[in-house]
Amino acid sequence: MAELTQVLRHVLPVEDPNALVDASTGDDAAVYRLAPDRALIVTTDFFTPVVDDPFDFGRIAAANALSDVYAMGGRPLFALNLLALPRKLLGEGLAAEIVRGGGEVCREAGIAVLGGHSIDDPEPKFGLVAVGEVHPDRVTTLLGALPGDRLILTKAIGTGVISTAIKAGAADPEVIAAAVQSMVTLNRPAAEVMTAHGVRAATDVTGFGLLGHLRSLLRASGLAAELDARTVPLLPGAAELGRAGHIAGGTRRNLADLAGDVRWGDGIDEATRILLVDAQTSGGILMAVPEERADAVLGELEGRVPTTAPIGRVIDGRPGAIAVA
Repeated sequence: MAELTQVLRHVLPVEDPNALVDASTGDDAAVYRLAPDRALIVTTDFFTPVVDDPFDFGRIAAANALSDVYAMGGRPLFALNLLALPRKLLGEGLAAEIVRGGGEVCREAGIAVLGGHSIDDPEPKFGLVAVGEVHPDRVTTLLGALPGDRLILTKAIGTGVISTAIKAGAADPEVIAAAVQSMVTLNRPAAEVMTAHGVRAATDVTGFGLLGHLRSLLRASGLAAELDARTVPLLPGAAELGRAGHIAGGTRRNLADLAGDVRWGDGIDEATRILLVDAQTSGGILMAVPEERADAVLGELEGRVPTTAPIGRVIDGRPGAIAVA
């Protein structure tokens, strides 16, 4: 994350008053006001395969890209494909399967894919440009957390260690299936519940891991947090694969980058630390919900999202500091 900060400092400041959210905030997408009651959400995301099946890869990449719109409390409008593939593989049907998978998830989201761009590249990559809309007064960002807010997570974590194990041929079929199901599940219900209850602070959990994305929210809001590691849900097989050493390089970088901001409790072992910073793909929504609304939010999320886990609380303290018990 430190390297990313060095890159972003070269992005020119935005002075347009209609640019409601830009790169300076670290949020999941850009938001641009078109009218007093309407704003566009624009985001893009693409990556290399995290599973072997090209159709599932397409589904995961599309759900992951659309998640940025949902994390801002928005509704997707349409998408564009971004595809990189070695030209020599075009005749094998891989591109068609990847794009078909992405298209299926976009149809589930109720949107069309209106075009896109492809390039010849030695390593396959796929994702979307996703465009959505939101009311300018109802944008969910990193900035809105308050002391006392309860932290609620809507998907189990562990996709990073599972994806790493898949590459090593070490993940069982049922473990892969559970991870794929989680990654292709849209975060639309979470966005709908957040909007209905006026939640103002949230992020989706992806490459910086659960604690990395929590720290971003806390820094933006100028607050700290307490997190109970025992309440964080894990995907089937994630703990075992983590202990077996299937740890991505990005996860190790996350752990090192968070060293100055996370205070680990005495009972938090190395395997748990790894999972809490595990680099996720198409993870859930992490939202900071005012205490008085938390039970209602949890009740409405129940049965609509993969998990409804209260995992901690926002507190006063050094911005970005996280105490894990």
